[in-house]
Amino acid sequence: MLRADVRQDPHPMTERREMNSMPPGLRLLRPPTVIGQFNTLFFGSVRMFFLGVLGFAVYGNEALHFSCVPDKRELNLYCYNQFRPITPQVFWALQLVTVLVPGAVFHLYAACKNIDQEEILQQPTYTVFYIISVLLQTILEVIAFWLQSHIFGFQVHPLYMCDASALEKKFYVIKCMVPEHFEKTIFLSAMYAFTIITILLCVAEIFEILSRRLAFVSQSVA
Repeated sequence: MLRADVRQDPHPMTERREMNSMPPGLRLLRPPTVIGQFNTLFFGSVRMFFLGVLGFAVYGNEALHFSCVPDKRELNLYCYNQFRPITPQVFWALQLVTVLVPGAVFHLYAACKNIDQEEILQQPTYTVFYIISVLLQTILEVIAFWLQSHIFGFQVHPLYMCDASALEKKFYVIKCMVPEHFEKTIFLSAMYAFTIITILLCVAEIFEILSRRLAFVSQSVA
């Protein structure tokens, strides 16, 4: 009977050996929380696809179609640089890369220490490190939201009043036409919405990992 029971056993030790035989870091390809996994999917697919494909379609030729005085290319370029201190594509690309840094550092640390997902919840030090990485991501998203609101505002107007006094050596303000201002307003609002969603997911992930950590501690005490 004992031999029959052993044969029917699903061999949990074998599964653990197979998991331990995996290369370091491969067991931490996904975040340890459900919300974190959804955030990674949302961040890696929807947000990057929206920026890479639609962002290029909306902002790709903005500098060419930005018009102030048709016969003065230098003036048009000067006013466009005044209108866009930094291009939206570059700003949002820097935002995505910067927000990825805390999680990438934690994953690199986990790969070096050979930490799997369960150990993050079981070891208080790893739990604190992971929460810090999510907090840093949240702070970076909030800073990016603040910078975006100060640089681009919340609406793209069809006309831009350019102060070209530095070029004309006198007080000189001209009107510039902003191409596809309505599409840019929609895209700008979508990027604000993506940032807010990411912040909410990060906050929810912190609560999830804290609740799972408390549940693990209570089970250990019991």
